[in-house]
Amino acid sequence: MSAKLDNASRRGFIKGSLMMIPAVTVGSGVSLTAKADEPPANLADYQPTYFTDDEWRFVMAACDRLIPSDGDGPGALETNVPIFIDKQMEGKFGHAADWYMKPPFHPDVSPLFGYQSPLTPREVYRKGIEATQEYCQAQHGKSFAALDHDLQTQVLTQLEKGDITFDDVSATQFFAFLLQNTKEGYFADPIHGGNKHMASWKFIGFPGARASYLAWVDQRDKAYPLGPVSLTGERG
Repeated sequence: MSAKLDNASRRGFIKGSLMMIPAVTVGSGVSLTAKADEPPANLADYQPTYFTDDEWRFVMAACDRLIPSDGDGPGALETNVPIFIDKQMEGKFGHAADWYMKPPFHPDVSPLFGYQSPLTPREVYRKGIEATQEYCQAQHGKSFAALDHDLQTQVLTQLEKGDITFDDVSATQFFAFLLQNTKEGYFADPIHGGNKHMASWKFIGFPGARASYLAWVDQRDKAYPLGPVSLTGERG
């Protein structure tokens, strides 16, 4: 999957990405006590819990390239995707709390054998961001966030394809986590920090947690007339 999305394929990519995200990958153990009248965080004011300032600038810039704001629908920054990723780093996913993490590890085997690294996802992010920043400084004389959009896209594509290799972390695994979490943050229920005001659900016509649309299940030629509902009861 290319890191750069043209506007013509944007809606198709977004809908397809929603279908590829396993429901169990996010939100395990999250309390459902949040109130609908609690406004989502303002991205510009948010103070990350896990990421350092330099790492946060990288995450912001990378998310903005993976789902940019120049298409028909909302972008990753408009939907608080970086906040979702920061929260995931401090949760079960970031700590690989329920993963099998004992050696031996064989990175070159089929993905069917499961995750093959002693590094937790949060460690992959930390090492991956540091290594990518060093690469950008060496090759372009700037940090990733300071590069123009075309160069940022180029670097992300190189990570995705394995054209860049690092000593302490897999570049492809780092990119895979980044892309996976960006898509999850874009589509997950807002209770997890992303999908601000259910903007992505509104864009694709997804009803969310609404449970009263049985009569519309088979009406594929008609748009669902009601907006989405989040787990906290927020209505779009």
